[in-house]
Amino acid sequence: MTQDELKQAVARAAIDYVAEGEIIGVGTGSTANFFIDELGKIKDRIKGAVASSEATAARLKSHGIPVFDLNEVERMSVYIDGADEIDHSGAMIKGGGGALTREKIVASVADRFICIADESKLVDVMGRFPLPVEVIPMAAKAVGRALAHLGASPVLRSKDGRPYVTDNGCHILDAAGLQIDDPKALERQINQWPGVVSVGLFAVQGAAVCLLGTAGGVRTLAF
Repeated sequence: MTQDELKQAVARAAIDYVAEGEIIGVGTGSTANFFIDELGKIKDRIKGAVASSEATAARLKSHGIPVFDLNEVERMSVYIDGADEIDHSGAMIKGGGGALTREKIVASVADRFICIADESKLVDVMGRFPLPVEVIPMAAKAVGRALAHLGASPVLRSKDGRPYVTDNGCHILDAAGLQIDDPKALERQINQWPGVVSVGLFAVQGAAVCLLGTAGGVRTLAF
């Protein structure tokens, strides 16, 4: 199976976690896009969705799925999204698509995070994928130095020759070279630094379930 076929398989499996008549949280990225396409097929069974990015909101609307502002929603049963890496405790690195802060906010309102990923994303120790850190633009150099003190090699994310700008008007540092043995501790540490909006570690509140696409079918990992 190709990587896209694995993503499609877990996207279809995730539909089983969608509660009828409710609003659900939806993530950002290529795997989440496959899920949105599947969600469009059952749009009449749900009330709507909360999007974690402008891109996700646009894709949901293209399928005729009502999009709610998070301020209109008190709780959601599930938040469904992909991951750049996930370990065996359900901790994740996210933010490759640039929406880490909004993803973390929307996920915090849901009862359960359902991670959908292909088998290449499951790792014993996270860190091979560069850790995204969203920062206030004036703090980029200061936060970069702090990441370097941890042994990382931070790079300011760019697009078309200019610093990448998130939906929040901020920048992202991608920190390569880390071996993340204690993701919860590292998440708390980085989030305390002045100028950090959010770090792309989802460990303090990680996944409850991971639907993992494999050549032998979809595996369900519960944490």
